[in-house]
Amino acid sequence: AIETYNKALAIKPDYADAYYNMGIALQNQGKLEEAIEAYNKALAIKPDYAEAYSNMGNVLKDQGKLEEAIETYSKALAIKPDSADTYNNMGNALHKKNKLEEAIKAYTKTLSIKPDYADAYYNMGIALQKKSKLEEAIEAYNKALAIKPDNADAYYNMGNAFQEQGKLEEAIEAYTKALAIKPDYANVYSNMGNALRSQNKPKEAIEAYNKALAIKPDHEAARTGNMFQKAQICNWDSIDEDLKLTSKLGTSEKHVSPFTLLPFEDAPDRHLIRSKIFAKVNFSQKTLPPKVRPSHMPKRLRVGYFSADFKEHPVSYLMFKVIECHDRSLFDVYGYSIGQAKLDKMREKISGAFDVFRDIHSLSDIEALKIIHNDKIDIAIDLTGYTTHSRTGLFSYRPASVHINYLGYPGTLGTNFIDYIISDPILIPEDKRQYYSEQIIYLPNSYQPTDNTRAISGKIATREDMGLPSDGFVFCCFNNNYKISPKEFDIWMRLMNKVEGSVLWLLKSNKLAEQNLKLQTEIRGVSAERIIFAEKVPQSEHLARQQLADLFLDTFNYNAHTTASDALWAGLPLVTKLGKGFAARVAGSLLNAVGLPELVTKTEEDYEALILELATNPTKLARIKEKLEINRFTKPLFNTELYTKHLENGYLQAYESYFQGKL
Repeated sequence: AIETYNKALAIKPDYADAYYNMGIALQNQGKLEEAIEAYNKALAIKPDYAEAYSNMGNVLKDQGKLEEAIETYSKALAIKPDSADTYNNMGNALHKKNKLEEAIKAYTKTLSIKPDYADAYYNMGIALQKKSKLEEAIEAYNKALAIKPDNADAYYNMGNAFQEQGKLEEAIEAYTKALAIKPDYANVYSNMGNALRSQNKPKEAIEAYNKALAIKPDHEAARTGNMFQKAQICNWDSIDEDLKLTSKLGTSEKHVSPFTLLPFEDAPDRHLIRSKIFAKVNFSQKTLPPKVRPSHMPKRLRVGYFSADFKEHPVSYLMFKVIECHDRSLFDVYGYSIGQAKLDKMREKISGAFDVFRDIHSLSDIEALKIIHNDKIDIAIDLTGYTTHSRTGLFSYRPASVHINYLGYPGTLGTNFIDYIISDPILIPEDKRQYYSEQIIYLPNSYQPTDNTRAISGKIATREDMGLPSDGFVFCCFNNNYKISPKEFDIWMRLMNKVEGSVLWLLKSNKLAEQNLKLQTEIRGVSAERIIFAEKVPQSEHLARQQLADLFLDTFNYNAHTTASDALWAGLPLVTKLGKGFAARVAGSLLNAVGLPELVTKTEEDYEALILELATNPTKLARIKEKLEINRFTKPLFNTELYTKHLENGYLQAYESYFQGKL
């Protein structure tokens, strides 16, 4: 074709259409610079050639030269203002520039010219979804599908929008329709796995992930989802193979949820890489103009806590008393709920502890930002991080002068818009600072807040009530089952074989986890009857029943966090192994803050030896328990008032640093 166009031009050098068609052919060959040259020659002959400008805009967009592409589309539209294709393509370039409002206007203009333009509705849906306008996005996808019913991508994105809304049945229905059109759509199977996981359907979720991996074996999101779901049910059949792959997952160009790999490896260097890649893909910088730095320090700082977990959740149990203890002469304290409202007792209690409490979960980022700006927040604190229903993207707009990563996610967020992380010297020692993108606010004792007014139920429960033997040593681990790996379990089973009559008391998570753990127990030569599963009970009763156990055994890669705090508050000693990363050092931090560093070990061998010694030396264990009983009320861990003062001091220093222009 190009040869023929050249022959035509040899006969007629001012043949603009030949240059234009040659540009299209070169574009199809991927020879983009030559295509631009051909379009420019066409325009030199015919300056009002709108189609040449439009196609040149497409080439520039493909080259990533978005500003030039938008300028070129504008020239095309100045000549031919009724070109729906050009408006649609301009919308795509604006979208890539993250100018979502302008992109939506371009798509709207497209549809005013050509109301049956399915792709424009589809593209508008994606832009609206990015702006968290989920209802409008779903409406746009439906309009695209009414015109073009075989658009599997529209069903896929609609499913994602429903999943963001927590409408899991609708999400699965949309994914099913996408697969009916395109049965080899790996991303759909992967996200369907996520929806099924959220519905507590582990077997079906694993099946969906496996289908994604059968189509695309290098699908990293499906692989990590599959690993995490298998961990939830303690299915260790392929754990060795999975662990061989772990170091590569989410550490190159593909992003995965950083949280899902925390239980699989204790590698702070790779946790940082995963977070950075995740942040780069999901939060392209959208910073609004910075707030004007004040001329004097505010009399009271406005602190905003953002969480999806202002409800019956560990974060709320840990934070409630701190919010109450904040010094109102120094701080105005705002709460922003970014998760679907669950109207339980803790929601009612914690929402009342804030000076101002707002539910912004259903608002788009821009709508939420207007409220935050009107509230004039000085310090914005992300209590959710990369856990469920996070809105870390809100912080990328820079809604406050200082941004802090705190408590909800046990690690770095890897962004350039979160300034600080709350920590302590044990959690992030000096030689590990380089694995955190944030500056570190070091609290003197432990990073973890506590509530020293939490009630321990006076309802007297016996071991028999809990299904425990009346005598015999009770080992206990109330961590989520997904934190347990064969490494710890092997040690626990060896200990049970050595401590006659002992039992292991675990948290009941799901039926499959229960069955698999019993099976693993038998494989290791211990009767499955010696594993007892604790039902879910109200918090005060959960604290009380821990007093029936003798010793809490910690997990390695992902320690006990709130569960460690619960055990210690209830007077139950805990043995941990100090790891390298944040999630693997929390229990060590708590034990030091409660004055029991002797329960922190550094190797698996020391961990096993210490547990065996405590389980076979009643006098030593009794001394540890007596010490814990005294230390609960004398050491810093459960001194909420002192902790809050230290936290506030950290906030004040962080804001002072901003005020002085150091941030």
